[in-house]
Amino acid sequence: MSRLWDKGTPLDERVLRFTAGEDFSLDERLIPYDIRASIAHAEMLHAQGLLAATDLAAIRDGLTALGQAHARGEWHVELTDEDGHTALERRLTERIGPAGGRVHLGRSRNDQVLTALRLYLREVVADLSAGAISVAAALDRLGAREQATALPGYTHMQQAMPSSVPLWAAGFAAEIRDDAQALRHVDRRLGRSPLGSAAGYGAPGLPLDREATRAKLGFAAVHEPVTAVQLSRGKAEAELLFHITVLLQDLGRLAADLLLFYTQEFGFVRLPEAFTTGSSIMPQKRNPDVFELIRARSATAQACLLEALALCAKLPSGYQRDLQLLKFPLFRAIDLTQQTLGLLPAALDALSFRPERIRLDPAIHAAEEANRLVMSEGIPFREAYRRVAAKLKGPGSAG
Repeated sequence: MSRLWDKGTPLDERVLRFTAGEDFSLDERLIPYDIRASIAHAEMLHAQGLLAATDLAAIRDGLTALGQAHARGEWHVELTDEDGHTALERRLTERIGPAGGRVHLGRSRNDQVLTALRLYLREVVADLSAGAISVAAALDRLGAREQATALPGYTHMQQAMPSSVPLWAAGFAAEIRDDAQALRHVDRRLGRSPLGSAAGYGAPGLPLDREATRAKLGFAAVHEPVTAVQLSRGKAEAELLFHITVLLQDLGRLAADLLLFYTQEFGFVRLPEAFTTGSSIMPQKRNPDVFELIRARSATAQACLLEALALCAKLPSGYQRDLQLLKFPLFRAIDLTQQTLGLLPAALDALSFRPERIRLDPAIHAAEEANRLVMSEGIPFREAYRRVAAKLKGPGSAG
């Protein structure tokens, strides 16, 4: 098997397995984006007089056919390919002959993978943002269904002030919508085209038109100068992982509330059996595993964020193979977030509150009573506060 960089000396199989790692399988999701970028690059080469029209047609048709076959599951990136870029170029050359070897002119795997990755991540950001909005909409629906359901508001795990299901749900919905907006801001870094920066120093002697490939691929700007491209590696990834972590923390706090409300001691909510699991030993048990796992997943996202930050810390300028290892934590966090966002709206739609189980401590209105004294008598709030506190401590009070 010949790889893009082979010069005739066989590679030790152990070195291949160590250096390729999981990259060949992780690259499966980047194939459609690498094809898009490769076609745009080939069209630019033709426009600049660097690629014949017949070769461009063969490259475009060959890559399109390979993309369709990959989408049908007819081929996969193999360990012997090392990565998706070699897999595509090898199969393209097998399909169309020597013209397949012309597509790499003026680029490196460094700008090639980063272009495909940014195209992929731009779609991911849009998908995650839309998923977060769907969760917020499900919370809106829950609040509307439970419009008349009162809830105690808690501080320090004690009933503190009166609340309601609509107010509780609206708070989470607002923060999750804020998370969705923050995710979209990652596009500022993802929206710069690295294509044509090659290994970080451009393509000397070639009249590349980086603006043409930028426009073709829908990037907002060309990433300049070329030496900045490799220095940017890991920054958009870490920013995305940060916002994923914050989103999953919000979803985890939502899940924590619902898990508390689901306990027998509270009994505030009801979950259908389709969204709970059974016990292997206790016939009476139904377990809210979905919400327990949602509560836990921010821990995984935080670990992925820390891994991404640590990988890039103190790297010298230029490309370093360490950067290849960014894909695993990045893709892992993306996948678990997409899975969570795909399930949570349905779980919220299946949930209902049990107003008959919800009891508010009469003392929960104490702050409101103090405010009424201020408004009716014009006394300082601290005086009203002391009067209400003394009244609650009086004989026959609830303490």
